[in-house]
Amino acid sequence: MVHRLSRQEARRIAVRAQLLDAPRPTDLLQVIRHLTCVQVDLTAAVAPSPELVCWSRLGPSYSPVDLDALLVDRTVVELQGMIRPAEDIALYRADLAAWPGREPLRDWQVEIGDWVDANDACRDEILQVLRSEGPLPARELPDSCAVPWRSTGWTNNRNVTKLLAFMEARGEVAVSSRENRAPLWDLADRVYPDEAALPWPEARAERDRRRLTALGIVRATGPGCPVEPLDAADAGEPAVIDGVRGTWRVDPDQLGRPFHGRAALLSPLDRLVVDRKRLAEIFEFDYQLEMYKPAAKRRWGYYALPILYGDRLVGKLDATADREAGVLRVDAVHEDVPFTKTMRAAIEKEIRDLGAWLDLEVEASD
Repeated sequence: MVHRLSRQEARRIAVRAQLLDAPRPTDLLQVIRHLTCVQVDLTAAVAPSPELVCWSRLGPSYSPVDLDALLVDRTVVELQGMIRPAEDIALYRADLAAWPGREPLRDWQVEIGDWVDANDACRDEILQVLRSEGPLPARELPDSCAVPWRSTGWTNNRNVTKLLAFMEARGEVAVSSRENRAPLWDLADRVYPDEAALPWPEARAERDRRRLTALGIVRATGPGCPVEPLDAADAGEPAVIDGVRGTWRVDPDQLGRPFHGRAALLSPLDRLVVDRKRLAEIFEFDYQLEMYKPAAKRRWGYYALPILYGDRLVGKLDATADREAGVLRVDAVHEDVPFTKTMRAAIEKEIRDLGAWLDLEVEASD
């Protein structure tokens, strides 16, 4: 059976699956387990993205020390830029063991595999240092690479940084903790739980199922995303969305459920909005993270937060946390649709709650 959905039904499924409806959840660990992953990005124009993601769900009851505590006791761990439940590492061990990928390899996979092989002596030295000295930042690890990393971008000659990333992707090292936001690296077997790997087909199917549960509705096939795909393969059931081309996969447990929306301010890297194609097709919402654009070319601001109201994304909040001045400076609230009185009141309350959570006074820019 192929489910036929309206755009509104699809949006409500997506919002509810991401725990952004009302009432709010109350348990941080259960939120992370349900979401399956929270992307690590420490840009703090407002607050680091993982903290914003958790606050958007839990609200004023959430404190960053709660996430820190889960990381310290290894209930959740970092894996390739994502915070994940520690028990889920078993779902990734087969992929880690198969690095740089399963045959047939793409050209870029062959190239990075060859580069790591060429620097095997440095890799071994890093492992020896970590084994004897424990967690260390990248700057304190030896760079004895025989072949430097070549890039046209900012990673050129950042040999240890790149090598650590590939060693993490092959399951040898892991982020143990962070010091002034910089990662401290350790041997993976001292960070991750000692759980046997699931066979790759079984692990992939379970990851697809959990991803669909977290997202509600996704494309049957999506663009290649090596860390966290945007599709869910054969999980769930097929669906079509009125006015949107192509086939989708929907979580059948989300069908026919009542929906009660609320206002929410989202991180630019929130899973509800990170798939920009789905965002445009289902939510009909135009959005980009503009922090890498020249200021004169920005439409909404350096780190504008998407504004959710009910099942619609209705605008962007351009705000900056000025911690020295003790204020959350609101430079603009961009309305994609005219706010009703009720919408405005709910969104303004959410902005005040954001300021209170950050322990900052909300101040409108002149």
